[in-house]
Amino acid sequence: MKTIDHLLAEKLLGISAIKLQPDNPFTWASGWNSPIYTDNRKTLSYPDIRTFIKVELCRMIMENFPEVDAVAGVATGAIAQGALVADELNLPYVYVRSSPKDHGLENLIEGNLMPGQKVVVIEDLISTGKSSLKAVEAVRNAGCEVVGMAAIFTYGFPEAEEAFRNASVQLCTLGNYNTMLEVAVETEYIRASDVETLKEWRTNPSEWTPVSR
Repeated sequence: MKTIDHLLAEKLLGISAIKLQPDNPFTWASGWNSPIYTDNRKTLSYPDIRTFIKVELCRMIMENFPEVDAVAGVATGAIAQGALVADELNLPYVYVRSSPKDHGLENLIEGNLMPGQKVVVIEDLISTGKSSLKAVEAVRNAGCEVVGMAAIFTYGFPEAEEAFRNASVQLCTLGNYNTMLEVAVETEYIRASDVETLKEWRTNPSEWTPVSR
């Protein structure tokens, strides 16, 4: 029987929500060279995959954070998925902007949180963790307790894992980089010889330089 992370990897690779190009790397907005690009917003266009992710996020939340009484999505990638999860769990929902609005009420959090609420933050992708933990800080500053974060996928960067530990945030994810690589080889999305390159990138993504073949 396939595990959830294996099934998710098949689905994300199948719709090109995850793209792997070790021979022709992408350039991220940060300027990093990267053999992978992930856009989990694509899953919203596929009802079966969208529902799979919603159901499994809900299951993960109830297993790990049963005390939750509100859900917060991180803008922009997790706004829709967070709303779907909150609706399924019948819980209050807000989303957290990357920065306050520059007009009107200048909100950082859209929606109403009550001080003391136990909140699970929903994220679509964990890379360095900086934007995710910035959202956690905003929820905490609103007087709420962040009981954990539930995300669709993580690259598993060492710096991100350390950042979550330092922030005392329990992170649970449906998918992960290692399983995704295994599935990519199994489905012949990449060559087995590409795996070492992809693993090497993850150990030091900010300094990684593609090797000419």
